[in-house]
Formats: sequence, structure tokens, C-alpha cells
Amino acid sequence: MSKTMTAVEITAPGGPEVLVATTRDIPVPGAGEVVIKVAYAGVNRPDALQRAGLYAPPPTASDLPGLEAAGEIVALGEGVSDWSMGDMVCALLPGGGYAQYVATPAAHCLPIPEGMGLREAACLPETFFTVWSNVFQRGALRGGERFLVHGGSSGIGTTAIQLAHEFGARVFATAGSDEKCAKCRELGAERAINYREEDFVEVMRAEGGADLILDMVGGDYLPRNVKSLADDGRLVQIAFLMGPKVELNFAQMMMRRLTITGSTLRPQSDKAKADIAEALRTHVWPLLDAGKVAPVMDSEYPLADAAKAHARMEQSAHIGKIVLKVN
Repeated sequence: MSKTMTAVEITAPGGPEVLVATTRDIPVPGAGEVVIKVAYAGVNRPDALQRAGLYAPPPTASDLPGLEAAGEIVALGEGVSDWSMGDMVCALLPGGGYAQYVATPAAHCLPIPEGMGLREAACLPETFFTVWSNVFQRGALRGGERFLVHGGSSGIGTTAIQLAHEFGARVFATAGSDEKCAKCRELGAERAINYREEDFVEVMRAEGGADLILDMVGGDYLPRNVKSLADDGRLVQIAFLMGPKVELNFAQMMMRRLTITGSTLRPQSDKAKADIAEALRTHVWPLLDAGKVAPVMDSEYPLADAAKAHARMEQSAHIGKIVLKVN
């Protein structure tokens, strides 16, 4: 095997054009790690934030973008016993996915679901880790509850709709076009709200309020989300596409016993991510194996065209996941 590989690096903070192909050394696995020969890598909003200089990787992570991939294990670090050379896996990555090879903790790998290709499997880890940990662990969604997800046609949104529906929740989603709303309903939302034409606050209050909201918009959605919650409701924040600062009357939290929480995935410990992986293997992978849940695919680009993939994502015209074909 060659000692070098093709990768896409961030040459300077900026727009999609700063993503440029380069040559890097193939990573060597550390203790507890594997090296994956990447077939496909998923493209996610945190990649674009890192590219823009707004989301620095952890000190021990690769500076290359890319937080999820699927491919073949080609090297094992010391102490790895759960995987073997040649195993096909998808994996959550600390970074480095925009490359022909990537190293990641072995405990963050999961098997390719039955009947699923590597292209689709590469789009599972980042969104499924995020949705499971925030909707079901942090947000404690239960069957029969009213669940609202913003950005319902995004990778996170399409995943959240399917999983919440499968676990018995009443699902509501917002999206920015009739086409996107139709996709949300197809995936299991009982009501899709075109936010350009309807006020989601009025819709949810007419339904009795949301028991749980998953939001990545932020900005003026924060006080509107609070108004949309039922008493004892929970708001889980996972991003701030419209900014993190807003004026909010916190007296409503006390009077209506509301919970506002949130998280980011990348800075969490390896142990925390391994625990999420194990929960996914137990509770979600059987649904994937059975074909009851699947990633929604939008488009595919060659690795060298990562800039075009980012431009597509930032236009917000996509429905579902964007993927890079690597090997």
C-alpha cells in the first residue's frame, strides 16, 4: 500500500472554493483505532462551518474535514479485537473523512446494514448519532408525544422524522417548499409546515403544543419554539444557522416547567460516542437491517468536487444527504 493518499484540505477560512485536493500521508492507527479505506464520505453542515473558520476541530483530530465515512478496514491499532482486516464498516470520525484513508476509534464503527450499499451507509453515522443522542437520550422522546423537527428535509430532519415515527411519536416538521414538505410526509410526518406560508407556532399550539422540539435554526426561532412547546415540553438545540443570540423571557420556563438543552457531537469524549454507537447498534440498526429506516440521498460528487458539494449544501436546495465518492 502506498504511504500517501489524496485528500481535500481547507487552504484558508472561506467559501467552498478554499477546498482543494492535496497529498497527505496515510494515517497510522493509534491504540484502539482502525484505518478505513474510504469508499464514500458524507457531507455535513459542521464541515462547512469548519471550512468557514467557525468550528475548529478538537486538538487531537485531523485538520481535514469529514465526520463520517464508509469503507474497508485496512489497519488495526493495538488492542482492537472487535473488528478484523477487510471488514466493511461505516464510522463516525473525529475528522479526516475527505480523504482516501482515515483513522477513527474502533468503537465508533458500525456494520453496514443488511442490503445497504456503502454510498448510503456513509451517510448514517453523523446524523444517526446526532438524532439518537439528542432526540431519544437527551430529549427523552416517548411514543405518543408530539415531536417537531425544524429543517425536516435535511439529513438530520429526514433521519429524525423516520426514527420518531418508528418509535411511535406524532411527528411534525418544518420545511421551505411544497416539495420538501411532501417528502417529510412521505417519511412519516403527519403534518409538514411550509414555513414560508404558515406559522409553525400557530400550528403547534392548535395541536396542543410540542412535547419535544429539535432545532438547528436558532435566532428568532428560539422564542417562537418556547411559545410552541406544551407545558413540561423540551427544546433541544443542536445548531444555530440563524445565530445563537436572542432576547428570551425565561419566566416562561419556570411557569410552564420547560426544559431547554442542547449538545454538539464532535467535542464529546470517545467514551460518550462509543456509548451512542452501542445504543444505535441495539435500538436502531435492526430497523436499518429490516429496511424500515434508510438515509434519504440527495446527490453524489467526486472527492475532487467537494467544493461543489458544499455549494449545493449551502444553497439549501437539497433533500437528504450529499455524499462524496472517494475510492
